[in-house]
Amino acid sequence: MEVIIQPTAEEASALAARIFGVLVRSKPAAVLGLATGSTPLGLYAELIRLHREEGLDFSKVTTFNLDEYLGLGPEHPASYHHFMWENLFRHINIRPENTNLPDGLARDVATSCAVYEERIRAAGGIDLQVVGIGSDGHIGFNEPGSSLASRTRIKTLTERTRADNAPFFGPAEEVPYHVITMGIGTILEAREVLLLGFGPRKAEALAAAIEGPVSPMVPASALHFHPRTRALLDEAAAVRLQRGNYYRHVFANKPVWQRV
Repeated sequence: MEVIIQPTAEEASALAARIFGVLVRSKPAAVLGLATGSTPLGLYAELIRLHREEGLDFSKVTTFNLDEYLGLGPEHPASYHHFMWENLFRHINIRPENTNLPDGLARDVATSCAVYEERIRAAGGIDLQVVGIGSDGHIGFNEPGSSLASRTRIKTLTERTRADNAPFFGPAEEVPYHVITMGIGTILEAREVLLLGFGPRKAEALAAAIEGPVSPMVPASALHFHPRTRALLDEAAAVRLQRGNYYRHVFANKPVWQRV
């Protein structure tokens, strides 16, 4: 795992967007794995800017999202379908038929999850997957204790995760207890993974994932099994890392051909 520490979340998000941009320009029909929540908002804002100001073309891109709340349809304001269209898709030239999210209204959840996995395979697999990290170390909605070989499936959220996600729901609503999420095994099959982590609330989870042992109790630690994972952090999220100075040294002294 390569750890890249930037001064601010904005600078880390801009670097993540450059990584996406390099891929899309070199492979116009790239398959992108996307995440939701507050963490990737800076990345999406920068991708929109790259599209509008520098002509980054998403017309041939295919996307797959990590997760969706079970019981929420695409029109629900707290659904991840709605989130993606409001914060990225409607601002770029992506084809609606090329966007894929788990079906929160699926009647047969197991079959729907199997179909989602097959759609990823049929698209040729995910080239670049972005993930955030929960304050308890989860990625996607793979809560602590999740199998490191898990596939897309239904999961029950912990009360901690429900509390973390409460701000996205109106005052009269409750956060759902269940979600559909890509599994850790699914995430690890992407050709490249970007882990984004910003702010002091993520510092403990990031230290455990990056410098602690690989454990299902810290699902993000499974990314050590991936040969091309980059963790992009801001300084506030990096305060618990014991080898922070070394990570900064490595990034500052990269060979020219390794720089983005």
